[in-house]
Amino acid sequence: MIKNILDNELLQKEDIIKLLCAEGDEKKLLFEKANEIKIREVGRKVYFRGLIEFSNICSKNCYYCGIRKDNKNVKRFNLNDKDILDAAKFSFENNYGSVVLQAGETESSAFTKRIENLLKEIKKLSRGTLGITLSLGEQSRETYQRWFDAGAHRYLLRIESSNEELYKKIHPNNNKHNFQRRLACLDDLKSIGYQNGTGVMIGLPFQTTEILAEDLIFMKERDIDMVGMGPYIEHKGTPLWEYRNELLPIKERFDLALKMIATLRIYMKDINIAAATALQAIDPLGREKAVKIGANVIMPNITPGLYRNDYSLYENKPCVDEEPEECKHCLDVKIKLADAEIGYGEWGDSKHYFNRMSPGTKNRNL
Repeated sequence: MIKNILDNELLQKEDIIKLLCAEGDEKKLLFEKANEIKIREVGRKVYFRGLIEFSNICSKNCYYCGIRKDNKNVKRFNLNDKDILDAAKFSFENNYGSVVLQAGETESSAFTKRIENLLKEIKKLSRGTLGITLSLGEQSRETYQRWFDAGAHRYLLRIESSNEELYKKIHPNNNKHNFQRRLACLDDLKSIGYQNGTGVMIGLPFQTTEILAEDLIFMKERDIDMVGMGPYIEHKGTPLWEYRNELLPIKERFDLALKMIATLRIYMKDINIAAATALQAIDPLGREKAVKIGANVIMPNITPGLYRNDYSLYENKPCVDEEPEECKHCLDVKIKLADAEIGYGEWGDSKHYFNRMSPGTKNRNL
């Protein structure tokens, strides 16, 4: 039955659900098909995004997140500009190709200006060669435009769940956590010209396989260019901690996340798919296993080690004790074991982005 589904060019919702439920030999067929499509459509290269988690100060109170505003047990930090630029310089000098600036959600004119200045400085220190992804939450359209004009070209804004009812269960019911605003922000990012990214958590309380299938359909319907999604890992400093005994076992969440990645690669053949760090929190080779079945982006953490452990979105965050140089060497070895190669010095932009843009759009994939 799974083989017949995999032979279809287009997947229906019921097909996606069956793929997400695949086990044994059928799961093996799913993974083999996803790898085949990945190699054919986007190649064997894996692209690095040097991840700079520069602040855990957040204005939001999402029920699943360890750095939520009301978690009083978090040691808050905010890197200075020099530390951020030094981390970006490490990426440039080690030929990573791209960086990601990520932080808790903040909205202010001062924050907008600061990021704008940092983007210009990163472009300057790398002589325009570093690609830049932002993951800084919901902002005004004007702010997104300013950051785009300053040099950012990819933006990751995870929806976490495209099911509005579930979204409301995992967020406070107020204007600060508005589902419709999140959708509007995704629309703004796309219309401005960003490579548009989103993603979901897999294995949340109250989540069903049908909801996960609808998440993938949501990504296709919104023509998403890149996706970062991984298993939900509970955090004791969050309200969802009380549901920890109702969750799928952690290994099953990991397995379901791999099936989501493989199914998405089959469903949206030419997008970028990140191997989330949360996979590695469960399995030391989690990211590499994701690469073998569809993922083509990895985000090595290059945040200064003094602060890395304080950016704790979930429990058991991996690599908090590794320095960037150690992480780079480790990934070099692991990526080769995953039968892939690292696209050093390349932006590794989403092919889907250029395929959906108007004819004549120049590929900035350096």
